[in-house]
Amino acid sequence: MLQGHAKIVDFIATAEGVTGRKKLQKMIYIMKKLDIPFQEKYEFHIYGPYSEELTARVEELCDMGFLSEALEDKGSYVQYKYSVTEEGQEFRKVLGESILDNPLTAEKLNSKSGRFLELTATLLYFDQLNKQEQIDKLHVVKGKLNFTAEEIDEAFAFIEELRT
Repeated sequence: MLQGHAKIVDFIATAEGVTGRKKLQKMIYIMKKLDIPFQEKYEFHIYGPYSEELTARVEELCDMGFLSEALEDKGSYVQYKYSVTEEGQEFRKVLGESILDNPLTAEKLNSKSGRFLELTATLLYFDQLNKQEQIDKLHVVKGKLNFTAEEIDEAFAFIEELRT
């Protein structure tokens, strides 16, 4: 039962912490779309793919002392930073080995902005469509974000990079 929790701890540890709830949501979703075995179910939400299950598991992990959640006041908003505690490092050993074949994947995802990960996750959410249909759908559901053709091309290239 706690395997799902351990996978989240493992991912955050491998990423050396994650800043931002939205960013964490998108990172896990992208990993799931890359066939990493996360069990959380996702639905399309205001900021793209979102999992209530992931939110609940992260809260539980914080309550159990396996993750720490630090709030950073950014003036007009609050940002959350997640890191793995010493107890979390021990709990992570439940998995035996990391769920990531390549730890650089977590680092690559973590190096991207929340906006870019929202774009990438949204494109992956519609990956059953052809490329032009994905772009058209993106402009419908994310029109206010005004993603440029360059950003979209960069997201498609990033998806291919992660898949190889």
